[in-house]
Amino acid sequence: MPAKKFPSKADQPKVEKVAKKSAKLDLKKELKSEVKFVKKEVKSVSKLNADVFDVKGKVIGKVSLPQEIFGAKINKVLLSQAVRVYLANQRLGTAKTKDRGEVHGTTKKVWQQKGTGRARHGSRKAPIFVHGGIAFGPRPRDFSLKLSKKMRKQALFSAFSSRVKDRQLRIVAGLEKIKPKTKVMVGTFKDLGIKDKEKILLITPSKGGSYDNVYRSARNIEGVQILASNILNAYEVLDNNLVIVMRDAINSIKDNFLRER
Repeated sequence: MPAKKFPSKADQPKVEKVAKKSAKLDLKKELKSEVKFVKKEVKSVSKLNADVFDVKGKVIGKVSLPQEIFGAKINKVLLSQAVRVYLANQRLGTAKTKDRGEVHGTTKKVWQQKGTGRARHGSRKAPIFVHGGIAFGPRPRDFSLKLSKKMRKQALFSAFSSRVKDRQLRIVAGLEKIKPKTKVMVGTFKDLGIKDKEKILLITPSKGGSYDNVYRSARNIEGVQILASNILNAYEVLDNNLVIVMRDAINSIKDNFLRER
């Protein structure tokens, strides 16, 4: 085994320089890691800002939207699953036909068993006869599917985030102050740049109070759907060309969907 060489006194300054350089490199690495960590924290704390429009279509300010709801990661697989579950739950499953035991008719034997040359039959209500029962027809069934509460909530957040990304979400203030007349609401939509017969989802804070005035003025407009903030779902948010959120409804959405997170 070769003997280990230890640095002599002449080589000590070189060793000290190398040690200082390594220490500086370690400090730089630590600083870089700290800067990256701080940037990640800043990104997580940052909030979304959106313009607030009045009933005349003018921008009157900005409002901060909760990052967890309107800036969530868009999960397309979860969105498609939520849509499928919602549509399946709309099916009634009440289609039903009568079989041979449920059809009203005689129980007399069609013809005698032997001697006619024809096939033997015992009932006029058999499926092969006119006005007989239906073989293998539809029966009442349950088409409903289920999503967990957490998945439904996350799907709703993904739907809101996709609307923000596509610039199909608008915050409006002052809708509760207009007269509860359809004509006035139609004029407000025109001022906001909304086309006639366009599919719109209007989100209100809750039922009662300002909700009633907005509901009365917008319920007869073709293509407009009005939902309170506590009964929202991913399908309704995605199934419209534009989502209008009343400014007061943002806090209601927070209270209803971030309370139990």
